Amino acid sequence: MEAQNSLRWDMGTLYYGDNLDILKRYIADESVDLVYLDPPFNSAQSYNAFFHEKDGTEAASQIRAFEDTWSWNIESQKVYDELTMQAGKVSEVLVAFRTFLGTNDMMAYLAMMAPRLVELKRVLKPTGSLYLHCDPTASHYLKILCDAVFGLACYRNEIIWQRTTAGKPIFRNLPKNSDTIFWYSKTEEYLFKPIFLPLTEEDKATFNRDDNDGRGPYNTQPIINPGDRPNLKYIYKDANGKLWPSPKTGWRFNEERMRQLEKDGRLVFGKTSIREKYYLNEREAKGKQLPNIWTDIPIVSGDERLGYPTQKPVALLERIIKASSNEGDTVLDPFCGCGTTIDAAEKLKRKWIGIDITQLATSLIKNRLRDTYGEKIEIKTMGEPVSVQDAIALAERDKYQFQWWALGLKGVDARPVEQKKGADHGIDGKILFRDDPRATKPEQIIIQVKGGHTSVKDVRDLRGVLDREKAAIGVLITLEEPTKPMKEEAASMGFYTHQMNGQKFPKLQLRTIKELMEGRGIERPSNVAATDETFKKAKARGKKDEQTTMF
Repeated sequence: MEAQNSLRWDMGTLYYGDNLDILKRYIADESVDLVYLDPPFNSAQSYNAFFHEKDGTEAASQIRAFEDTWSWNIESQKVYDELTMQAGKVSEVLVAFRTFLGTNDMMAYLAMMAPRLVELKRVLKPTGSLYLHCDPTASHYLKILCDAVFGLACYRNEIIWQRTTAGKPIFRNLPKNSDTIFWYSKTEEYLFKPIFLPLTEEDKATFNRDDNDGRGPYNTQPIINPGDRPNLKYIYKDANGKLWPSPKTGWRFNEERMRQLEKDGRLVFGKTSIREKYYLNEREAKGKQLPNIWTDIPIVSGDERLGYPTQKPVALLERIIKASSNEGDTVLDPFCGCGTTIDAAEKLKRKWIGIDITQLATSLIKNRLRDTYGEKIEIKTMGEPVSVQDAIALAERDKYQFQWWALGLKGVDARPVEQKKGADHGIDGKILFRDDPRATKPEQIIIQVKGGHTSVKDVRDLRGVLDREKAAIGVLITLEEPTKPMKEEAASMGFYTHQMNGQKFPKLQLRTIKELMEGRGIERPSNVAATDETFKKAKARGKKDEQTTMF
């Protein structure tokens, strides 16, 4: 049964970091009801997030959401050695993979996935399930690996999701229009609620028989057991005395049930087989059960699209969450990307845990959730800097993650626009706004983030970028306190004047990480006086899941 609405569900935790480390350090044994994961694999390309301008054109630069780390190296060898030193099926499978694949990118991917799947099984409750979303590149290997981790008896199904229809013709292959989702349970005592869909007109047309007995039109189905059932193998003697030998795999019903069905007039005796009647009015009341081939959920498009390349439709995650969890249960996505799993879990009143290795993802998710559910939503973050010293450590460890974190701070909320290492055109982030609704394009606030030493030269450089881009405002975010010459240079830029209400905002602003963490944001036109167009907005959900604009 679903939990009562009073159950606390409006809470979740976002973790920034390596999901293997997060799982080991923070997620307790048997604490999660449902895991969904869509792990990236691409041996040749990086996955990139795009942000689109309002006119539909792509931003000048792509955002590197995460780099493809699946290549054989010392770390892969270390993980492989640790796993293969342990006895068990996982070790045996990895050795077999290594013999067949050698030390290529696929082997590195499988070696990195193996310990993560082991940890995900550990954190699942006995009634829990795991859904692994993948494409044909690695699905056959992942199936064998999951068999080793969960056991053959806990394999539940292979779901085929038709994510798109055939597009441009190809002549040396078949169009690749589907993804695979493997479903495993922790034990055989798993939670599952069958999914029923309304009958279509085509479905109804198959009920084309009627005995005029008042029960209406019906169709028939075989009563042969789909699996081998020795206890259901018997010779059935019908009311007329005819003997019916058992099918090879057995009947679907025991003998007592068969006699009751015959007595109720629900069996059809043919020349060589017996079939069961099922009636249209009964099926209409319940619907037809969804099979393992899903063709009714289209790929992300229109207002739902956030620009994230591997984004999955919310409807897909809602279906999985409804089938394998109850309200108040905990849903975990260890590769949470742009947060579709988290969005669906929040909507369906589940607690959630999201893990991602990039600050970009955590910033996107927080924006998405606040746009969709309002500022009241409770989001706990782990792994992000909570002090200036933490920020310094992040900047020293990875300046790009530091930039993405700084751009996502409350009061900044800028979108990143530079990701190409070594190619800095003076713009780390942008804020777009429209102070005149009649304007053909939005105004820009240009953001630069500096994690090292800064001087007046940095202010002058940003001034040049503002002139080049014809931007309304520029902001320099620094770890160091700005010097007096830096402040004087910034002040000399004067003010930007709002076109509609005449408000003035400093043209070039200096902010330290300390100031931003203490709540001193950027001085800019507010959403009351201007339309913020920085991010493509997620839909804000109302009482009846009505959707307005956002993210």
